[in-house]
Amino acid sequence: MIHPENSEEYKGLTVNSGVAQPSIINPYLKRNRFRRREMTVNEMVEGIVKGDVTILSQAVTLVESVNPQHQAKAQEVIEKCLPYSGKSVRIGISGVPGAGKSTSIDMFGCHVLDRFGGKLAVLAIDPSSERSKGSILGDKTRMEKLSVRPESFIRPSPTAGSLGGVARKTRETIILCEAAGYDKIFVETVGVGQSETACHSMVDFFLLIQLAGTGDELQGIKRGIMEISDGIVINKCDGNNVDKCQMAATNFRNALHFFPMPESGWLPKVLCYSGFYGTGIKEIWDMIYQYFDFVKANGYFDYRRNEQSKYWMYESINEHLKNSFYHNQRIADELEQAEQRVLQGQKTSFAAAKDLLDMYYQQLRECDK
Repeated sequence: MIHPENSEEYKGLTVNSGVAQPSIINPYLKRNRFRRREMTVNEMVEGIVKGDVTILSQAVTLVESVNPQHQAKAQEVIEKCLPYSGKSVRIGISGVPGAGKSTSIDMFGCHVLDRFGGKLAVLAIDPSSERSKGSILGDKTRMEKLSVRPESFIRPSPTAGSLGGVARKTRETIILCEAAGYDKIFVETVGVGQSETACHSMVDFFLLIQLAGTGDELQGIKRGIMEISDGIVINKCDGNNVDKCQMAATNFRNALHFFPMPESGWLPKVLCYSGFYGTGIKEIWDMIYQYFDFVKANGYFDYRRNEQSKYWMYESINEHLKNSFYHNQRIADELEQAEQRVLQGQKTSFAAAKDLLDMYYQQLRECDK
């Protein structure tokens, strides 16, 4: 470092150069010394089948990753776990925000484990912010009793922009949990409205949690989430709210008569309970297991599982086509220009989209030649 103070103009004033500062990084530290060894597919599958919760959590994280390399490895893990899956009962639990889904699951889970034994996995889906893209993932904090039980596994996941009330990879996570020996799967959706029905396509029983005072009979007969529910329960039936809950249950029962009979032949029941005080829980699970006995006897249980597999095959095709389009380098280069033309009014949204798709199809045809 040059010090102008040492020039002839400043005779008698001398400034030493000083001592060179050592690096803040320890030169004896071996880099990557503490990097964890990446597990192979076979090691991960073996750990999942043995019921190792840590490896199961790592596998779920791998499945939820958007990294193409992680996705390829995740598909191998799912493929090898598939023979060990399919031996659970899958129950979807949905409802409006504030209906008490997480608190109810805490009670439901403890009741099921105490009464029927086995292992329980809870897949709690949390909404992602449209602004920051982050999620709180705090549903587990409301499951105080269930979260400390060793036979339960609670996994919060963000929606990450996917619609329908569930996460993008919930279906695959169910397969991993079943391979790990969890014979009961709860899928808690985000607080949903009437159109978020994707959870119905991955569970065996769809339970809708309602509150008193959310609408009249006309609201109840609207098509959507009410139409696909296998059971409806009115929460917070305690204190001064008992009469209101009973009236709401009557309105929902009347509304259900306007719907056509479900394919299963099961007429959904409407019950009241209190998730906070734990009253009415036994009656709800008696209803759920009555449903399973009913649909297994008439063959609808297996039919629904097959239809769900077919549905998710088409969903996977749609997702891969979408990813292939947006990850195409030529499309990525043209996308921003097309966007600017639309914003400047030079082209309509539909024409710009058609041009991009034509470009994508043309590139596919060139690759085939």
